[in-house]
Amino acid sequence: MNRSRLTSKLTVVVLALLGSGILLASGGRVWANGTVDDAVLGASRISGTGTEVASGVVALALVGAAAALASATGGVVVRRITLGVLALAGVAESVVAARVALAPEDPLGAIAAKAAGRTGSIETHATITAWPWLCVVAGVLLVLASVAGWLGAARWRGLGARYEAPTTSAGARGQRVATDWDRLDAGDDPTLRDGGAGT
Repeated sequence: MNRSRLTSKLTVVVLALLGSGILLASGGRVWANGTVDDAVLGASRISGTGTEVASGVVALALVGAAAALASATGGVVVRRITLGVLALAGVAESVVAARVALAPEDPLGAIAAKAAGRTGSIETHATITAWPWLCVVAGVLLVLASVAGWLGAARWRGLGARYEAPTTSAGARGQRVATDWDRLDAGDDPTLRDGGAGT
């Protein structure tokens, strides 16, 4: 696969939507399981989903998807800004997911304390599922999509160009010829060619 395909608009959008899709799916999945031995809760098991142990995971996924789509449809300036937002969303997702993966006891302890009607955290013994690491990978996909976009965005064609009114039109000898837009501005109906219809 050559560089132009790796940095094409399609590749960037697919990578970003794939990463965002994984992150959106992870919100309702169990990220961590653990046990707690507490006077109120007793010896019990506790678990936490993505939205419980990594707040903002779904919101950042939506930001990433929106940024990818905006970069594919916007102009040059919008494209650069949204690709930057996409990279920031990817980095933030990876950091949040990695923190849970490396120290699941912290967010799970807060969930246990809330279940016991307390503030703070309760000591837990926690293990993680595959979801935190999958989300780290998904965050990296968003960053890769952003980098690919920065490398290839100069060659992308915007969606808006086809809808812009042409400013001039050249005749056979290079002279300026009135376009349909010019005729509309002058109050003529360009659909009535040479007065043939509607008279």
